[in-house]
Amino acid sequence: MALLIGCHLSSSRGYLHMAREAMSLGANTFQFFTRNPRGGNAKALDPADIAAFRACAEENAFGQILAHAPYTLNGCSADPAIRDFARRTMADDLLRMEATPGNLYNFHPGSHVGQGVDTGIGFIADMLNAVLFDGMHTTVLLETMAGKGSEIGGRFEELRAIIDRVELHDRLGVCLDTCHVHDAGYDIVGDLEGVLAEFDRIIGLDRLKALHINDSLNPCGARKDRHAKIGEGHIGLPAIARIISHPALRHLPMLLETPNDLDGYAAEIALLKEHHA
Repeated sequence: MALLIGCHLSSSRGYLHMAREAMSLGANTFQFFTRNPRGGNAKALDPADIAAFRACAEENAFGQILAHAPYTLNGCSADPAIRDFARRTMADDLLRMEATPGNLYNFHPGSHVGQGVDTGIGFIADMLNAVLFDGMHTTVLLETMAGKGSEIGGRFEELRAIIDRVELHDRLGVCLDTCHVHDAGYDIVGDLEGVLAEFDRIIGLDRLKALHINDSLNPCGARKDRHAKIGEGHIGLPAIARIISHPALRHLPMLLETPNDLDGYAAEIALLKEHHA
């Protein structure tokens, strides 16, 4: 099976440009922000651009693409206005995603900012119950987090608790970020099989829909979330090669979020293809 590999690209010039840029890097999928990562209005969709992208993606056997919510989206903030912004932004994003059906929408669960994990989980589930809708063609992904500060999602149990409170839970999945789970204390370097078994027991591997492939500047359990280029951190290339080649993972879309320019992404994509078994 071919590696479904891509990286984060700017959406400013539209879907077709992102697809062509991805192919120029040797990629067959990509990730993009739905709008400015710090918030703001989304750019109007161009039906002609979307039609051209869909034709290009089909012709070139693209994998699912991954839209990423802005970082400012915090559905479990203590501030009702911030929670309302998150709900309205996600609702708008999910309606826009229907123009490219069958793809993935990823978001950071958020930070409870002192309210407690249970309260935060309840607010996140409330938001998802308000924005998911019958007949939607997008799978919404909760991202595994590093657990820094009051971040929710640093433990698999927290993601499971959110899923259990959502009515349309069949539209939910998980995006596993290698830097984040490593920083959260899951030993993907020394015990990948054990981590995957724990994920399967708590959440279910059928919920795992995408991977963020990143090295980490920090040792396991540091809870700091600082991405590194592949092979230049505490995870290392051999461990990442095992992850991308694992039978339970190798079919999933894999997106790079390493600190790189486009040439750097092209080099990493080539490197991972070389080490994909």
